Amino acid sequence: MDDKKIFTVIANRQFGGERPLFGLKDSRLESLTVVDGESAVKQCENIVVADCKFFGKYPLWHVKGSLIERCYFAAGSRSAVWYSDDMTMRDCVIDGPKFFREMNGLTLENVVIKDADEVFWRVNGLRAKNLVLKGGTYPFMFCRDLEIDGLDTDSNYVFQYCKNLVLRNARINTKDALWECEDVTIYDSELSGEYLAWHSKNVRLVRCRISGEQVLCYAKNLQLEDCSFDASCDRVFEYSDVCAEIRGSISNIKNPLSGRIVADKIGSVTYDEFLPRGADCKIEERKAL
Repeated sequence: MDDKKIFTVIANRQFGGERPLFGLKDSRLESLTVVDGESAVKQCENIVVADCKFFGKYPLWHVKGSLIERCYFAAGSRSAVWYSDDMTMRDCVIDGPKFFREMNGLTLENVVIKDADEVFWRVNGLRAKNLVLKGGTYPFMFCRDLEIDGLDTDSNYVFQYCKNLVLRNARINTKDALWECEDVTIYDSELSGEYLAWHSKNVRLVRCRISGEQVLCYAKNLQLEDCSFDASCDRVFEYSDVCAEIRGSISNIKNPLSGRIVADKIGSVTYDEFLPRGADCKIEERKAL
């Protein structure tokens, strides 16, 4: 959005009903309260929304080019931001579910989502810093080209069917994270949850702490660099093609297909009759200096 083009200011007012601010262009909305109704800011272009409160449904649909700052979205503002491209949002608090769908070009900074149920579906080109997601299921479904620095979430089923993800400084406590993802790099993060990165391709984990049962299975071209595992992790790397440099110990490895796994200490390795013929993963403890 281009704030140099803004020539209309609407400030210190209250709106309700259906589509009260439809079709605005080159406008600044400041200190407004949207009390009820739906689709308050729809089919708009090149707008700034600052210090506003939204209580009605679907407030920002089909908006092209926007800056959203210091706004509050109540639980009733569910499904608030859909089909809106080239948006920047800063310092906002969101209590409603199902935000951010079908978008291209979304930048977030210091945003807290308190009901993260089904947020970020089919978003392409997400850049985020200091993002908090609480509760809910299936955030980031079918997203592409994501760069996130600072994510704190306890939502379940995070990052499913995503491509081209770079994640830094995250703390994720979840189930089924990174399921069937492709081209993922994660740095300096805590990843806790069952079935982490199952059926994924080209996943690289660097200096990460991993916990949970049956993690990193059915993966292709899985790489771990200087990562560590919680003692609770078992049946790790089952049916995966993996190259792993593990810091410290790993409790149990089961039926890896190929590659090389090195750790300071390996508790046990399980091979059973279901290991495919030709599996040749090399597993070894690091030699003490």
